[in-house]
Amino acid sequence: MPSGIRTGEELQILQLNNYLKEHAPQVGEVLGVMQFPGGFSNLTYCLKTNGKELVLRRPPFGANIKSAHDMGREFKVLSLLKPCYDKVPTPIIYCEDEDVLGAPFYIMERIEGVILRAANVSKLRLTPETLNETSKALVDNLATLHRLDIHSTGLIQLGKPEGYVQRQVDGWVKRYYTAETDKIDSMDSVAAWMKYNIPQSANAAFLHNDYKYDNVVLNPNNLSEITGVLDWEMSTVGDPLMDLGAALAYWSEANDAAEIKFFNLTWLPGNLTKQEAAERYAERSGQDISKLLFYYVFGLYKNAVIVQQIYARWKAGHTKDSRFGQLLPVVKALGIKAAAALDKGW
Repeated sequence: MPSGIRTGEELQILQLNNYLKEHAPQVGEVLGVMQFPGGFSNLTYCLKTNGKELVLRRPPFGANIKSAHDMGREFKVLSLLKPCYDKVPTPIIYCEDEDVLGAPFYIMERIEGVILRAANVSKLRLTPETLNETSKALVDNLATLHRLDIHSTGLIQLGKPEGYVQRQVDGWVKRYYTAETDKIDSMDSVAAWMKYNIPQSANAAFLHNDYKYDNVVLNPNNLSEITGVLDWEMSTVGDPLMDLGAALAYWSEANDAAEIKFFNLTWLPGNLTKQEAAERYAERSGQDISKLLFYYVFGLYKNAVIVQQIYARWKAGHTKDSRFGQLLPVVKALGIKAAAALDKGW
């Protein structure tokens, strides 16, 4: 649920209303703004107008990673997806004029429903039976996304599948060392292993790339029904097993470190295990998952890099969000998890 706006992340409502009056009068006047507290990347706000609520997305203050915070691209993704996939919010307007709010932003409809986060899970009184069905729906919906025809939908224009895995490994390793603040041996060893073990990609699909419980909206009357998928900022076209690996990297289990469990609620009783989720995906998608170890390890590494970038931004004084100052142990835990997966074979 949206709440008060964090200090330093306020929006200029007068300037926003002046812009909307000229370019999107159908939105109406913004009467109030609240902020969605979850997430560590792009900032998400709830705009209250006369009789409805909309969502505004903009990059975090102090961010300089343009490719990771491209509002125009995220708006384009929603525009291409909406005609062929009904679980995305309707995009309304994109603004690239930084004079309005200090950065590009876009506005979309708000999809209301239940989002499974640690903060609200105790109120929902989820049973193991419910979570079993919900976790199955999560896997099945990922397979559905990967079956979208990237050519007839135009989604192919969002990425270059050829050489995708190689570019991802090279790019995320480079990002890590650019943002490195502390020496972490496991991150070094995993990076070296990935460079020499890149698999051949068999096919291409549309990828969400940040797929987990807190990026899906559930029907409050049936928590096994996904009604919306959010946060498409990292979506692209490439090897579908990269998307599966990223999802499984979030798929924490009961014996995982506390620093990893906060990513997802899959460790609660009733959820599919990581192995069961992988097998169900293979069954639903028809994909060969024999080389899944690489994709899983890469997913853990990528998560660690994302967290490291956020921590480095906090350490450099570019954000005052106190949550970010607690993230270094998360980077270390993810690095250890990835290195352990290589030792154990999964």
